[in-house]
Amino acid sequence: MKILIVSRIDNRDALVFAEKISTVLKKNGSDVVFDSDTAKSLGCAGFPLADANADVALVVGGDGTILRTIQQMERPIPVIGVNWGEVGFLADLEPSEALEFIKTLPRGFSVEERMRIALSNSSTSFGNALNEALIVTSRPAKMLMFSIIVDGVTTEKFRADGLLISTPTGSTAYAMSAGGPIVDPRIQGFLLVPLAPYLLSSRPHLISSNRHLEIKLESSKPANLVMDGQTTFELGTSMTITVKRSEHPALFIDVKRNFFEKVDKKLRTL
Repeated sequence: MKILIVSRIDNRDALVFAEKISTVLKKNGSDVVFDSDTAKSLGCAGFPLADANADVALVVGGDGTILRTIQQMERPIPVIGVNWGEVGFLADLEPSEALEFIKTLPRGFSVEERMRIALSNSSTSFGNALNEALIVTSRPAKMLMFSIIVDGVTTEKFRADGLLISTPTGSTAYAMSAGGPIVDPRIQGFLLVPLAPYLLSSRPHLISSNRHLEIKLESSKPANLVMDGQTTFELGTSMTITVKRSEHPALFIDVKRNFFEKVDKKLRTL
């Protein structure tokens, strides 16, 4: 089995732990490689994530490291996260339990698919997001005007500081902080959460991913689109964005842990 190890590089303890994992896996007969950034920090050879060719990606870091890893992969491969961040909703293993679980990987594992969203307009693809896409003003303290179009029908118009277009996986991220519901990640849907809407009647919506969803931006203020907190696009003042379920879901190794039990445990640490 070939295992790709990715570590956050701003934390020496995380890098040391990644090296320790590598040693354990090699003793068990696995072929271990590092991504380029991790390898450079450790003083060895590595491979770009875009060229990742492995059976498993093992990520030592927080949710940001996991999101960045998945976004940079050309082809999604199963990911398992070791939490070296603050909360780590996407990281299923804590450092204290990681080594014992990792030893079992060569004997086989099951995989859970997580829906991603793909955003585009008539001329540009903005890529995929596992947590959320954020539309927000490029100038602070300015409001935007949005129209929500479902199956060709304008269902709502509202003014707000911004709009989160979240996946069920991302419902425990920014969307939760903005007042959105926690959504079972097995649900296939788009969660829309307005940020500080002008009218209190503008509430979060959960829309089936089988529907045709468009977000129309109509404002005198320029806006940016941020995908998973990693990449930013300038939208200008007027644009219609199509939101679809990505053809390539993220893949996570299933550690047989109940989602709602994990959410309850994580929230109690905040």
